[in-house]
Amino acid sequence: MRLDVENEMASRVRGGLRVNGAPALGRRRPNWWTGFFPSRMKYSQTGARAFCPLTGFERAKRAGCPRAGLAGAKCLGGRRLVLLLAAAVVLAASGAIRAASAAPDPRSAFISFTEFSRFTRSPGARTNEVILLSPEITAPIAWDELVLSWNVPPGVYLKAEARALYPERATRYYTLGQWSDDPARFPRRSVPGQRDADGEVRMDTLALNHAARRVQLRLTVGGAAEPSGLKFLGVSFCNTAAPIRKLAPNRAAWGKVLPVPERRQGEYEGGGGWCSPTSLSMVLAYWGERLQRPELNYTVPETARAIADGPRADTGNWPFNTAFAGRHPGLRAYVTRLGDIAEMEDWIAAGIPVILSVSSYLTRSPASGPDYGHLIVCVGFTDTGDVVANNPGVSVRKNVRARQVYAREQVVRNWARSKNTVYLIYPETAAIPANRLGHWDDGSAAAGAVEGKGQ
Repeated sequence: MRLDVENEMASRVRGGLRVNGAPALGRRRPNWWTGFFPSRMKYSQTGARAFCPLTGFERAKRAGCPRAGLAGAKCLGGRRLVLLLAAAVVLAASGAIRAASAAPDPRSAFISFTEFSRFTRSPGARTNEVILLSPEITAPIAWDELVLSWNVPPGVYLKAEARALYPERATRYYTLGQWSDDPARFPRRSVPGQRDADGEVRMDTLALNHAARRVQLRLTVGGAAEPSGLKFLGVSFCNTAAPIRKLAPNRAAWGKVLPVPERRQGEYEGGGGWCSPTSLSMVLAYWGERLQRPELNYTVPETARAIADGPRADTGNWPFNTAFAGRHPGLRAYVTRLGDIAEMEDWIAAGIPVILSVSSYLTRSPASGPDYGHLIVCVGFTDTGDVVANNPGVSVRKNVRARQVYAREQVVRNWARSKNTVYLIYPETAAIPANRLGHWDDGSAAAGAVEGKGQ
């Protein structure tokens, strides 16, 4: 409790708390919201991973004081409160900001950054290259899987690394991707062969053998005259042992279908494994029409080339898909994990389609072969709550249209294979749905901790 109060006092010193963009002084915060971070680090809660078809189907809760925050402060005598206020100022000045948190969903958490002043900067090996080292970050949950997402402008390349921090030691830094929109200048590839006693990297996912609470990130950014082109960084944590929290349906989405263009991967030479770029191209075309931005309407082959991963040109790397979308001005794109299907309904009700990773057995028989995973676009719900989706993998030979309806429970069961993974892509100015469990970036600070300045 003391840490929560210290953070609240420190935030008052800095000019007041804000929740979802509104001043929070004089109002009670949600119980899980315990902390203020001047780096504008934003925490949300979310879930984990299923691999896209081209590469195969890869694969607590920290209790906070129930009397934390302003209510908890009442249990302190005035003298102690003054001492805590002074301590908070010292903590703020030193950069050692801490907060306890009680995550509303022990299964997963999403943290986002749009400002990086708390990251330590050092020169890289190339001209106009900088290395950004994060402070130590305490997640709201114990996690054993992690996925990074990033948005950088055209011409900027990035290498993303992360290491887990245990109480007694740190793991090595694992490379979670090298991104570039011009692979002739800088590689665009995942890095295979990263397995040791602590865990492994499965294409773009760091999977630990033992859960951790803290992480440190290291980003190498370059390619621009001023190496500050990182617009957005998202970190998706997952505790794969925790259950998914059930929610009541959002019936406002029932009977609503968004006019997302239909495309089929089988129409293109070599498109047999292009479910992800085909889904991505459909969503970008949707926003191109809505925003009157024809430059967003890429063909499927153009999209596949723009996200191709390494010499094999795999297109199932999740962050590469969202990085391509997020390089466009005014768009926000990242990989995260939702909880119950009701949260997908929240997005449809807001007019935003959702790309989701499912078992390939959603759309074909298990007798047809191994489950390599599949990507589809949720575009709406029927009047009875079943899922309306654009499935890029339908048969072209039989002239099956991409728009299909799938039974709600069938989607829930097959989506769970990916730990409810989605791509969220939308305009930065969009009115996104209320963040009921904190499973996406909502522009507000939330639970978690930043400790120190990094070393």
